[in-house]
Amino acid sequence: MTSPTPAHARISVIGAGPGGLTCARILQRRGLTVTVYDREAGPQARDQGGSLDLHADNGQIALREAGLLEAFFDLARPEGQEMRQLSPDGRLLFHHVPGDGELFKPEIDRGHLRTLLLDSLEPGTVRWGRALTAVGGPADGPRLLHFADGDTVETDLVIGADGAFSQVRPALSPAVPGYTGVSFLEAWFSDVEGRHPAVAELVGQGGAAAADGERGMFAQRNSGGHIRVYLIQRVAADWISRSGLTVDDTEGIRALLLKEYARWSPGLRRLISDNDGPYVDRPIHALPVPHTWEHQPTVTLLGDAAHLMPPLGVGVNLAMLDACELALALAGAPTVGDAVRAYEHTMLPRSVETAKLLEGGAEHLLSDELPDFAHGDDTQP
Repeated sequence: MTSPTPAHARISVIGAGPGGLTCARILQRRGLTVTVYDREAGPQARDQGGSLDLHADNGQIALREAGLLEAFFDLARPEGQEMRQLSPDGRLLFHHVPGDGELFKPEIDRGHLRTLLLDSLEPGTVRWGRALTAVGGPADGPRLLHFADGDTVETDLVIGADGAFSQVRPALSPAVPGYTGVSFLEAWFSDVEGRHPAVAELVGQGGAAAADGERGMFAQRNSGGHIRVYLIQRVAADWISRSGLTVDDTEGIRALLLKEYARWSPGLRRLISDNDGPYVDRPIHALPVPHTWEHQPTVTLLGDAAHLMPPLGVGVNLAMLDACELALALAGAPTVGDAVRAYEHTMLPRSVETAKLLEGGAEHLLSDELPDFAHGDDTQP
């Protein structure tokens, strides 16, 4: 099949996360038609997660191309760039307070970013409740999207923006994410100024981290008086069930964690003992390094679907930069296949280089040495 021109192509984005929505927004701004499919029932189907820092040299570039940079700054929290590093006994080792006008990586809640992007799209762009199960059809197209409800959709380009366990990736690569050996346990705190003032004071307006070489924690201020805490451990992926517990057994998990962190300061142990509601288990996975694939003119990947790495502050930024570059390539190329090839020519070397730098990086979150963010590099989850 001859690759169609982008203006006449049926372009399908799988996944309504920041990467997929950014791609759709820029495509529409350039006059191209796109449909986004997402497995969730609707935009409010689940909590979207914590806070993101969008960098001036990647995430903000994508938002500028999307025509949303000023709207982003209206929602963002520059004060969220504050960073504290503590020792397990509670001593302050490093403290960055952002200067007036510092906007290199302001914070925004994931939910707020997603709403900003969704509201910028033409009505009906996102088709909710469409869980992709497979991509069929010949490599030169057209491709068939197979959905869990039995429906199929024919398309000329499939853009996999569907995250770590992508259903699009198998059409290009047999790679699957592997467990890194490090797991996060997420805890939530609400109305922190009123109900958890000591935690609010400890964390400040941005993030606070501590580690002892075997375990760590990262606390992150969100908007609306919320703080999320990530308890970081080197454990088996199924450590909760191996301990005879379930993820719903909040008191049992809390008691186990308090033993693990028994030598830590009382102030830091509040981040274990005082949380509101249950914990969320988040084992950390990463794709093999390097992860590449043979070019196909009808399928490509962006973000975690293409280059899942440890959570060291680059994931969403790279996903949005990928999305921007792919959309611009489609807007400027004579055929869809040419656009995909040009995009992958830039994206794959960049992602391989970054993945090599971050390979095994989840272990750094446990290090008792002062992390790289004390020297100006972002390493937050």
